[in-house]
Amino acid sequence: MIAHADLVITGVDVFTVDAARRWANGLAIRGDRIVAVAAREDDLSDLIGPSTERLHLPGRTVVPGFQDAHVHPAFAGRNLLRVHLDDLGSRREVFDAIGTYAREHLDEPWILGGGWAMALFPDGLPSAAELDAVVPDRPAFLMNRDVHSGWANSKALALAGIDRSTPDPWDGRIERDRTTGDPTGALHEEAAYDVWERVVPATTPEEWREAILVAQRHLHALGVTGWQDAWVRPDLLRAYRDLDDAGELTARVSAALWWDRHLGLAQIDTFVEQRAWGEGGQVRARTVKIMTDGVAETCTAAMLEPYLGADGVTTDERGRPYLDAEPLTEAVTALDAAGFQVHMHAIGDRAVRKALDAVEAARRANGPNDRRHHVAHLQFVAPEDVPRFRRLDVVANVQALWACHDAQVDALTIPQIGEERAARMYPFGELRRSGATLAMGSDWGVSSPDPLLQMEVAVTRTDPSDRDGRPLDAAEALDLPTALAAFTRGSAYVDHDDEAGTIEPGKRADLAVLNRNPFEREAGPIGEVRVELTIAGGRVVHRRS
Repeated sequence: MIAHADLVITGVDVFTVDAARRWANGLAIRGDRIVAVAAREDDLSDLIGPSTERLHLPGRTVVPGFQDAHVHPAFAGRNLLRVHLDDLGSRREVFDAIGTYAREHLDEPWILGGGWAMALFPDGLPSAAELDAVVPDRPAFLMNRDVHSGWANSKALALAGIDRSTPDPWDGRIERDRTTGDPTGALHEEAAYDVWERVVPATTPEEWREAILVAQRHLHALGVTGWQDAWVRPDLLRAYRDLDDAGELTARVSAALWWDRHLGLAQIDTFVEQRAWGEGGQVRARTVKIMTDGVAETCTAAMLEPYLGADGVTTDERGRPYLDAEPLTEAVTALDAAGFQVHMHAIGDRAVRKALDAVEAARRANGPNDRRHHVAHLQFVAPEDVPRFRRLDVVANVQALWACHDAQVDALTIPQIGEERAARMYPFGELRRSGATLAMGSDWGVSSPDPLLQMEVAVTRTDPSDRDGRPLDAAEALDLPTALAAFTRGSAYVDHDDEAGTIEPGKRADLAVLNRNPFEREAGPIGEVRVELTIAGGRVVHRRS
């Protein structure tokens, strides 16, 4: 006797993203598994019983649930609960949002949040004086959109003990008045993180759990059923573990444990302990995240060639890697030997090269394995390093939404690097043609977590807010099947989630139902396609009203 399905979906276009990239027209789910994928509705009739839920959805398209290979949902969710500045288009909107929050939360001792865009401020630098005008009575500290810079008001600077005599940390910078040397309120890299760690009140366990749940709802509404959280410290891992134990975590989460560049190899034993108690159910803790450099806008990305000055003349500045070649190689080799996947942030081409060198050394020392190490961001990759991704079995973890001429790239990045290097940014097409495995992540709250919007940029290389604008090297564009596969099959591969990423019998029922078929020419811009239904582990976790 054939066991009946719990849910049957018919009348749809199903893009399976299997090895043959086949299409189907219906599917059936029992429990948390896909039990059938059919070319015709009649092929599912034997699975329909009196208790089977039937969804007939003509005009819709079903794809695997998206997996985000590099995201910060807890931090983004926390910003949604605090001062949320993402996607604001002017300084006036930023000041209004901060002021409104401060007036509505008079009992909070600090005003915290983030998401401000550097492109809204002269030279990318907001000032303490501007923030004082909005929040004069309490300390305020707001991380920027890419979480590499902070914005402090005068009270926050005073509490942190930052004045004209405070030296820059070796891995950060305090912006200063060129005449007086006084701090202006903008802090970069470790200078910002130090304030957050030393002075800003710690996030409570309850706040972390609430932030994760807010982020989970937001991501499910975009068809995301799993992710790799790229910055997980013990308190955050505990929050994930608590939510999973309580049955509230419906997404699959790969937790990338945070490598402290100041501690060295001694922290690996701690990671082994965290892996033991933090893993189970919906959570995996088998990855370690290493920051190898900063960002190009503040000249902290590690480059092979020097940055340009304000006059366009070559400077002596190439950025500084956070880990030199030897300690990075030691870290990756030791983590690989201990059974950890390594997830490396690398923006500059020198940082990318050092990351690949470290994996190559680990391969020599430990032999081949299935760790699925990956390098994220890849804004600049030297042409001779592109084929090394396939040769070393390193996944290219790309953030597609950045690969266009947006305000930040044009105003803050290109002047620092020049047009020649700008033409080689985000070489997705070249990586794909070389045979590299591609995964995609949003880096939310740095940028929008909407996978379809990111796929649009991967395909068009054009800013979605200016679709008729100039593309950023159209030769590096991906086709839509490749982009969609990177956000499903590729990201599931990175997350060691071999039970998801495609629509096939036996796979976990993680699905996104789209309101139209983005592959059809008349469907309109890919980024305007909407998710109507999200299913995670056979359970409906989002319905669009």
